[in-house]
Amino acid sequence: MPQTFNIYGDESCHIENDHNKVMVHGVVWCPAKISKKIGRDIRDLKLKHGLKSDFEIKWTKVSKSKVEFYLELVDYFFRNDALRFRGVIVPDKSKLDHERFGSEHNEFYYKMFFYVLRNIIKNDNKYRVYLDIKDTLGREKLDVLKDCLQNANYDYNRSAIERIQHIRSHEVEQLQLADLFIGALSYVHRGLSSNEGKMELIERIKWHSGKSLSRSTFPSETKFNVFVWEAN
Repeated sequence: MPQTFNIYGDESCHIENDHNKVMVHGVVWCPAKISKKIGRDIRDLKLKHGLKSDFEIKWTKVSKSKVEFYLELVDYFFRNDALRFRGVIVPDKSKLDHERFGSEHNEFYYKMFFYVLRNIIKNDNKYRVYLDIKDTLGREKLDVLKDCLQNANYDYNRSAIERIQHIRSHEVEQLQLADLFIGALSYVHRGLSSNEGKMELIERIKWHSGKSLSRSTFPSETKFNVFVWEAN
């Protein structure tokens, strides 16, 4: 029976010349019918750990003092069969030769979201895509992304994607969870290890997923799917 899914997407270090060579795009997705319940569950977790219900989950906020909350949040994600994650990592943006391929960086940005979404969308289901609002991603560019997905040679029908729109991350817990996971992937691929709380969280993700986070998973991996994109 067809289902409707909500997909929540974010990215890290997408700006071309930001002195950070790693770029990560990622999405958390779940059935639309239980999306609100998942949000309530996560807000309850915040309250359980002495945080305000509107506390914004962010990778940059992970520290030893809050690590127990973040560890339990990761446990919740992996225990909940309805929640899934997919991330695409570009390990070194400096190797991107946009001119050679008749492209430019903003266009490549959409290609990365396309790579994230193409393994998720199936013709017999419906999808609502929500991306964190960015100054670099206007409404017209969201329409381009939707057209790219609909016109791709993957047999998507034009009714599978009901909408693609902006939302603000502080309003939606699933989007905050996406920020957390792409932050963890970025930390691994940048070779960082100085933050004890972040390293503890990364080890918990590795333990649950059984994955190194440094290499691509099998395309068939559905719970925590990682694709490391390499330039030709």
